[in-house]
Amino acid sequence: MTSQPSATPASTADRQPLGAAGIALGPLDGRYRSAVEPLVDHLSEAALNRNRIHVEVEWFVHLAEGRVLPGLEPLTDEQKAGLRAIVTDFDADSVAELAETERVTVHDVKAVEYFIAARLEGLGLAHLKPLVHFACTSEDINNLAYAVGVRDAVEQVWLPAARAAVDTISAMAATAAETPMLSRTHGQPATPTTLGKEMAVFVHRLGRQIARVERTEYLGKINGATGTYAAHLCAAPDADWPALSRSFVEHLGLTWNPLTTQIESHDWQAELYADVSRFNRILHGFCVDVWSYISIGYFAQIPVAGATGSSTMPHKVNPIRFENAEANLELSCALLDSLGATLIESRWQRDLTDSTSQRNIGVALGHSVLALTNVTKGMGQLQVAEPVLAEDLDHNWEVLGEAVQTVMRAEAIAGVEGMDNPYERLKELTRGQRVDAARMREFVQGLGLSDDAETRLLALTPAAYTGLAARLAAEFGGR
Repeated sequence: MTSQPSATPASTADRQPLGAAGIALGPLDGRYRSAVEPLVDHLSEAALNRNRIHVEVEWFVHLAEGRVLPGLEPLTDEQKAGLRAIVTDFDADSVAELAETERVTVHDVKAVEYFIAARLEGLGLAHLKPLVHFACTSEDINNLAYAVGVRDAVEQVWLPAARAAVDTISAMAATAAETPMLSRTHGQPATPTTLGKEMAVFVHRLGRQIARVERTEYLGKINGATGTYAAHLCAAPDADWPALSRSFVEHLGLTWNPLTTQIESHDWQAELYADVSRFNRILHGFCVDVWSYISIGYFAQIPVAGATGSSTMPHKVNPIRFENAEANLELSCALLDSLGATLIESRWQRDLTDSTSQRNIGVALGHSVLALTNVTKGMGQLQVAEPVLAEDLDHNWEVLGEAVQTVMRAEAIAGVEGMDNPYERLKELTRGQRVDAARMREFVQGLGLSDDAETRLLALTPAAYTGLAARLAAEFGGR
């Protein structure tokens, strides 16, 4: 008889709280931080605030240089450098100061305004405090700050990661361009291809989506509380405010949106997220295919020294890179799809649903970047098992039925006798049964084909029946 434990398990109330230790709630800021850390510099809350300061400072300089108001004079080079240093010197202490200010203002953009204003006296610009956030609504600053952050995150982090992942697939497409492989349509043996050509299909598809993302227009606006420049005109009726707005937005490296409500409409974000999501889904299909090829032995995984595949089955090397990528691509798509659907709607001239939504852009792109990292690493741990591919082809001579019946059709058109019902005759030979090399050649020799046609078919093997696959892989599988 076994003894029972005398003590009851500790209740959850007795456990030490982990949150106080600064431990991350989500995996992107915890377990997977190293893979997505570059995004922090563009899409974190701190990065958003730094970008807000950047927009506010540049607007301050823009107005001063344009002398749009009486009493404004061009800034000295030292003053402009000092203003821009507020952005470049933004650090952990700055983050803490902003947070303390926001606890008082209970408004994030107002805290940014006060943060900048507090530094003007040291630059000899205290008299220009009213110029900070001049004629702006919060969304004038936010839409531009987000556009800058998303642009830099996509161009400096997501696109390089996407290109790196696709390059690994392209490299396999090149090295395996002539490696014959049995195709499977509807999961069944079909006309052979080459492994490289099948990899090249994904390179081509993913490359088109990358090109779409590369063409993204990052829109921005700065036109006041409801997009009418009303306050601007009251303060400076002679200024060409639309022209000033356009030149400023373009100065930030963005595309000017001339007509908005209080908010920039976010349509460009929906377009971008749809493109990234489509890329994700294509890559998801690739991961599923690679996983399946691993399961039937077409790929061998290179064991990593010291790594455990299964906690109980020592022989296993799990395709974890591709499984992890699948899950993160699904999470990324779910968030990107939600953002795209949510952000293009706003009640009347403004609501704040986008405020919370946009704070998850980094999470959405983070899951995609994590997946890309796993695909890149996973591809580097694969070896093509050519003997397995060759054996599979040699066990499926019936796939040559397509070639034989098509040649019979051509022979019939050329006037060769005895080529009736080619499809039906090959169906009778091949459907529901295996056909080996001897049986297929015997069948071909009994057809009465022209000498040239018979010679071509007798020389054909499943491994040689790959058409232009190698050429297609070489021509279209690169980047």
